Amino acid sequence: MTSSAAERQAVAQESAAEVPGAVLNGTPRRTPGMPVWPGAPTPLGARFRVGPDGVAGTNFALWAGGAEAVELCLFDESGKETRARLTELTHEIWHGFVPGVLPGQRYGYRVHGRWDPWTGARWNPAKLLLDPYARAVDGDFGLPPEVYGHVRDWPQQQVADTVRDDRDSAPYVPKGVVVHDDDDWTDDRRPKTPWADSVIYEVHVRGFTKLHPGIPEELRGTYAGLAHPAAIEHLVKLGVTAVELLPVHQFAHEDHLLRRGLKNYWGYNSIGYFAPHAGYAAAGTRGGQVGEFKRMVRALHEAGIEVILDVVYNHTAEAGELGPTLSLKGIDNRGYYRLQSDARRYADYTGCGNTLHVVQPQVLRLITDSLRYWVTEMGVDGFRFDLAAALARSMHDVDMLSPFLAVIAQDPLLSRVKLIAEPWDVGSGGYQVGAFPPLWTEWNDRYRNAVRDFWRGALPDVRDLGYRLSGSSDLYAWGGRRPYASVNFVTAHDGFTLRDLVSYEHKHNEANGEGNRDGTDDNRAWNCGAEGESDEEGVRALRRRQLRNLLTTLLLSTGVPMLVAGDELGRTQRGNNNAYCQDNEISWLDWGLLEDPGWKALFELTSRLIALRHRHPVLRRRAFFSGRAHSADGLRDLAWFTARGTEMTEQDWYAPAATLGMYLSGRDIPGRDERGAPIVDDSFLAVLHAGDEPVSFVLPAPPWAEEYEVVVDTSREEQEEAPGETHRAGAAITVPGRAVLLLRVVG
Repeated sequence: MTSSAAERQAVAQESAAEVPGAVLNGTPRRTPGMPVWPGAPTPLGARFRVGPDGVAGTNFALWAGGAEAVELCLFDESGKETRARLTELTHEIWHGFVPGVLPGQRYGYRVHGRWDPWTGARWNPAKLLLDPYARAVDGDFGLPPEVYGHVRDWPQQQVADTVRDDRDSAPYVPKGVVVHDDDDWTDDRRPKTPWADSVIYEVHVRGFTKLHPGIPEELRGTYAGLAHPAAIEHLVKLGVTAVELLPVHQFAHEDHLLRRGLKNYWGYNSIGYFAPHAGYAAAGTRGGQVGEFKRMVRALHEAGIEVILDVVYNHTAEAGELGPTLSLKGIDNRGYYRLQSDARRYADYTGCGNTLHVVQPQVLRLITDSLRYWVTEMGVDGFRFDLAAALARSMHDVDMLSPFLAVIAQDPLLSRVKLIAEPWDVGSGGYQVGAFPPLWTEWNDRYRNAVRDFWRGALPDVRDLGYRLSGSSDLYAWGGRRPYASVNFVTAHDGFTLRDLVSYEHKHNEANGEGNRDGTDDNRAWNCGAEGESDEEGVRALRRRQLRNLLTTLLLSTGVPMLVAGDELGRTQRGNNNAYCQDNEISWLDWGLLEDPGWKALFELTSRLIALRHRHPVLRRRAFFSGRAHSADGLRDLAWFTARGTEMTEQDWYAPAATLGMYLSGRDIPGRDERGAPIVDDSFLAVLHAGDEPVSFVLPAPPWAEEYEVVVDTSREEQEEAPGETHRAGAAITVPGRAVLLLRVVG
């Protein structure tokens, strides 16, 4: 039977004899000498402020719905712990103001309640718990037996999670840090790049900067390193408008990795949703990481670059019933996590052992408070939600009217930032590409698959490619959504790099220590005739051409392109398609590649394509193509052509083909500019040819054009300048094997 709030309040107010740091028969004992004033239940977390009578101190507030008592634990420089009971309870929030507690103070909680795993109750006051609202975290997460709420090494593993471990975990776990938030961001200027104009660059803070020769060694691998002018210079030259940072919330490493001497490099194992990951800070971990992160955001904003965070609110690092007790599991396991009908077990829609129960008001509050914090106090511009379908589940099924999506839609702050869904999870019915409501953009894996398949010669016809190149209207043309609802990508952090995509057909993940069983087998890759690196110049040249084809296709497609950091340099992970645990040269960017003329040329082509995209609104449309004529001459805003120079018929769409022509009219762009004038641009013809042999392509005759000028030809190794060749409309030109030609309409 669960205790009532009044009973829990009574337990919390009982006095106890002085037994420092002790728990006897489940009864907390208090260390006297630390004054605790009532304080306030809001805001949650540890907030430094001026209290009664002008006394400086910190207000502590923790939601712990079913708890019987909560102890605040403060730690001095030597690690000595001082405890004090939080006796005030308001709406299931335990709170108190401690005078004299200043920024830099390390702290944690011990939460008391029943140990009854059969009903989902896993309170264990022997375990020091991280404040879910901690603004900074000091220390590393190791996973010795002491940090588990149950006896991890119990001989009968099938019931190990039911046996409580009473060893103190405080010496082995990181502590929260009191931080003074005094930055109002009045001097910051957000770029506010419109979605249609965005080019996203997925980047790992550590991996991008770790080997950069222009960044001082002491700053490499840190937020300060990413803020360094040498790092920003590359982003500006490339032309991207936003960096999408792999997780920077405080995260922990999994036990199976630590046992193999590895770590979680990607960071998709969050445990602190308000704290910048301390391992990426050059300024120390006693709060310095907060200011360093803010300075990084400011530096990027000054360069016109937005900051988007990849966030993991679907699960935490506490895993399943056999996982550690680090925070939420010990605060209120039943209140924070989805449990099965057998409450010992966790509902797992994430493949990581647990799933946050977003339907619960306190969990929804935790997530939305975190999002608002990163926008208002840390300056970020948007979020990419890992396994977003798990957040959109109501009680069981994915529900696009779920509480999470409803709250985001009506929030006056969060509804105005960039929102990107990874529109799937691993549960039943979890694949939801195209289903998220307006305001949301989505990672479009159907774009990735179609483009990969076309360039490796695996598409049965070009129907799917046509949809993907033109904004995926079959997925997103509903409910007022626009083409920029599709985040187009060919590669992401998860999977092969672009270079590996044309160098390997099979994963080579042996370095992960999992017998090459991890990572997907569905790579849709073509190695150009040799598995792995090759000394044969013909193979190498073909691979470079395929890279140019893939990048050109991506950057000419309607929608929002996303590049992965290093793909523009020819970065390789040596065939590892799941480098989540490789914090080494396998994952770090090799900046020496820019000294190779071939890879430097790839970077220059990528930069030129992005600049071309920025100059021409026809390449970044804000509305879907209609395919209809808008003028007397009968020209449509979008037309498709066969190699014969004739418009595609329905029969052509279903016929096997390796060649497709796409005509984009710059005369029929919907909308107006900021001053109300019509938007008019050049018109272009893109010819994509995936066949091995050259093909004769007849250029569409008047009225489509009088003449065409070649702007991009991916068959060329050097792409510093446009080729500049012109061809008469109606002429037959030779398109080299495996190439993209972009031609500008003249006349």
